[in-house]
Amino acid sequence: MSPAPLQPGDLPESTSALARALIGCIVVRDGREGRTSGRIVETEAYRPGDSAAHAFRGKRVANASLFLPAFHAYVYLSHGVAWCFNVVAERGDVGAGVLIRALEPLEGIDRMRARRDGAALRDLCRGPGRLSRALDIDRSLDGVYLLSHGPLWLAAPDRPRPRVAAGPRIGLTRAAALRARYYESGSPYVSGPARLRLPARAPKDQSRRTT
Repeated sequence: MSPAPLQPGDLPESTSALARALIGCIVVRDGREGRTSGRIVETEAYRPGDSAAHAFRGKRVANASLFLPAFHAYVYLSHGVAWCFNVVAERGDVGAGVLIRALEPLEGIDRMRARRDGAALRDLCRGPGRLSRALDIDRSLDGVYLLSHGPLWLAAPDRPRPRVAAGPRIGLTRAAALRARYYESGSPYVSGPARLRLPARAPKDQSRRTT
């Protein structure tokens, strides 16, 4: 059965809430070679006023799509080598977004492997640059509206919502300790060190402590 596009009322516009809500949703890329898709298992939130966000120093030509209303795509080139795909958050002219960090591959896996030089299934979309290459996401998709059928769009989850954990973002020097990274607890497709893919532990019962 073909996935159903998400509707504006299905997702929150607030950056952190959107980053969490996107876990379990599906990224669909319809291109000339056919369809590829993946289930979102990891995101990072870049809220208004965040010193690590691309919008922090204001609107420019390169980041103009980040200032569109929520649910548009913002695609940028990282370190001159890898495209990164973000879902814009908040209302228009605010400048905030959610980086899609990892996917569980679903459709078009052979096409993904061809684009990723035969990478293993777990590694096809484990990282923002890898997933963009696997799904053929580049600057031509910057500014696309993601809640309607098109070359790049978001579909509703195909299974019950997973347990979502949170932790610090990866690879940053500014606002590095901010717990703005969200991921499916225990998923093997989450990026970063192996310890970040372990199920989150329940907090200790503080009521048993004695003084």
